[in-house]
Order: sequence, then structure tokens, then C-alpha cells
Amino acid sequence: MRLSEHVYRTIASIRGPLLFLDRIRQVRFGEVVRITAPDGATLEGEVIKIEGDTVLVQVFGETRGLDTRSPVLFSDVVKRVPLSPAVIGRLFNGSFAPLDGEPSYVPERWGPISGAPINPVARARPENFIETGYSTIDALNTLVLGQKLPIFSCAGLPAKEMAAGILANARLPGSDFAVVFVALGLTHHEYSFYMDVLTEMRMGFTAFINRAGEPVIERLLAPRFGLAVAEYLAFSRGMDVLVLITDMTNYCDALREVSTAREELPGRRGYPGYLYSDLASLFERAGRIRGRPGSVTMLPVVTMPEDDITHPIPDLTGYITEGQIVLSRELHQRGIFPPVDVLPSLSRLMQQGIGPGRTREDHRRTAGLLYRHYARGRELRRLETIVGREGMSPRDRHMLDFADAFESELVHQGETRRTIAESLDSGLALLGRFGLRA
Repeated sequence: MRLSEHVYRTIASIRGPLLFLDRIRQVRFGEVVRITAPDGATLEGEVIKIEGDTVLVQVFGETRGLDTRSPVLFSDVVKRVPLSPAVIGRLFNGSFAPLDGEPSYVPERWGPISGAPINPVARARPENFIETGYSTIDALNTLVLGQKLPIFSCAGLPAKEMAAGILANARLPGSDFAVVFVALGLTHHEYSFYMDVLTEMRMGFTAFINRAGEPVIERLLAPRFGLAVAEYLAFSRGMDVLVLITDMTNYCDALREVSTAREELPGRRGYPGYLYSDLASLFERAGRIRGRPGSVTMLPVVTMPEDDITHPIPDLTGYITEGQIVLSRELHQRGIFPPVDVLPSLSRLMQQGIGPGRTREDHRRTAGLLYRHYARGRELRRLETIVGREGMSPRDRHMLDFADAFESELVHQGETRRTIAESLDSGLALLGRFGLRA
């Protein structure tokens, strides 16, 4: 035992994953502790609150079997992440323990789990784009390096299939590119699905998998581990990293559960009042640094409870991020995949990542024409429900046909991957067939 370590047997109470200890001296916020159970098992925890000589410890695991005489060792170190290029191609759980059967690697260095905030003055302007393979994103809501662009889904929609498609098909030609995948609160079916996808991955990736039956605190740690790895690869190794997190709603529910256990004053819908700042502490880790290679781009999946886009989770996410990709239940019911509703979807940084030298010279004009004519067709559908198709002019029926073709041919692509050139060519062909290029 190091001289800086201290052992206490002063547990006052145990409440779920929380330990309350009295008469504690020389303790730091965020300090790692180790608890020895009566059966000899060792659990790890973290100091999350200090009031005088009373300390609150969050345990990373099941507290069943502990008693108030269990020894608690305060290590005098904060939670840190083992960083190394060897992290690429590895699979971990929410506590950074290997899940792939391989031994732990020797870290090049250790970094803080909270990362290092990017100075706003040092942030570089996002530019260039990441090709996801989906036309509705690449051509119409382009994802730009350093951007944070959430996918808003609803219960029952194929968000996991879309996330898997991006995981397998995302590309950045001419760049040292990697994907960090974080999956939170997975059911057995979801776990099996993603494991099959990861097994077939042929590009650089690192994955953090948290299952529904595992400790809830790991649901809060996994995104931070993933982002710490992404920051290391981006800003120490010069790589362009895409961080895909699914599902942030499970993260927020875990935060609410822990907040309730701490007996904190609840805010909207029972979520803690600091939900906004907590989400910002994750999302704002995306970006680029001026004068340095590498970038961190985020695609978090958010399942909207009760299909409500004004729910605190999507509402606050929208304030922090730079647009949204919205999935449609109506399109899904019609067998369209991915069921992306183009009209409410938006990439606020799209214009900075497209055009000559980035995508294609005609990208901006093509996207504008597609959006304008599709919006007109969608608007005419409401008129159709009132007067019927027979009561509409030939021009209006023509636009209705275009909207149908837009959804069935451009939005719908199944499991087929499209390059940005193929997406734009498909859009131009559709416009040309309906005489709408002007």
C-alpha cells in the first residue's frame, strides 16, 4: 500500500450503488476507491460528493453482500484511461475491461476520463465531410468533420440498423480514419446484433458495450471512456475519429436513476437539473483544433420517449448539437429504409463541408432543388386529402408523383451503400426524369 492510500471502515449506510462514509480525511473529488467485500471480492468506486467529513461513493458494480464493516481503500488517484494505439480493434465493457478475450494492452500513457475541454478560441472551423453511405445524410444533411449531429428516433424504428450501417460503411477517403462505437443498455437481442456487425468490421474501430443487466454506473462511464480514446486518437495521433453513441436516452435514464439514489432535487420529468450541462460535457468534446491534425465527430442516437421531440432529452440535445437527423414512423411503415424524414432534418454545418474540392461542384444546387420540390410535393399531399387527386391540376399531380419517387428511390436504399457521387447522380436523374432541373 502506498503512503498516500488510506483505509477506512466507517460506512454509515449503503443505498443501492451508493456508500455513505463518515469521518473521512484527505479525500479528493473523483478519487478512486476500492471496497473489499466479506467474501474477499474487490469492487471499485468513485468519490462523487464531499460534505465535511462525510463522503458519498458511487460503486461500479453490485453492492449486494457488503456490510458497514467492509474496508474501503482511498487510492489518492482519480479515474484515468489507458491510452495507446493498441486500443484500435479492441472491444471493452463499460468499465474498460476487455470483452474480446484478448489481454489488456500496455498503455502509452494514462489520461483523465473527463478529457481536456477545447478552448473555444482554439477551435478550428469544421470542414470536409464524412461519407456515411446514406443519401439522405451525405447528399441532403451532410455530416462535417468536427460536427455533432444527433439521430432522433422513436421506439420501434430501425435506429440500430441505421447505426450499424453507418458503423460498417462510414468512410473518409485519404484520411487516417477510425470509429469509436459506444452502445449503452443493450438487450440480449441488441447485443447479439451489434456483436455480429463488429465481427464483420474491416476498418479501424474501438467499441464499448454496456448491457442492460450490467451496473448502471457503467452506462455513465462508457461514453466518457469512448470520448477519451477518441480525443487521444484525434489530437495525439492525428486521426479523424467518428464517435457513434447509441442510445443517449439510456444514458439519461441512468443519470436520472443515480440522481434519484443521491436524493437530488429533480427537474423536468424527474431528470436532474444538471442534465443540460452533463450532456454538454459529452457533446462539446467533439471538434477540431486549429493548427493540429485530427478531429472528433459525434453521431449520438436519441430515442424520443413517447415520440415527443419536446421531451427534455431531445430538446436539450438540440440546443447543444448542430442539427438533427429525424427518423419517420410513416416512412418505416411503408417499408422505406432508412426512414429519414428529410424536411425536419438539418445539418447546420453542411454548407461548410460541401462543394468543389470537398464533395462535388453541383452538390449545393442539387440538394437545394431536391429539397424544394420534395417540400412542395409534401405540402400538396395535404391538399390531396381534401379535394382528392382527381380535383388537382396536372402540375400538382406531377409534384405528388415526384414526392413518391423521391421517397421510394432516393430515400429508400435498403442495405445498399451509396457513395456521395452515386447519391448526387441519383438525385439528378430523378430531377431530370420529372423535368425539374431548372
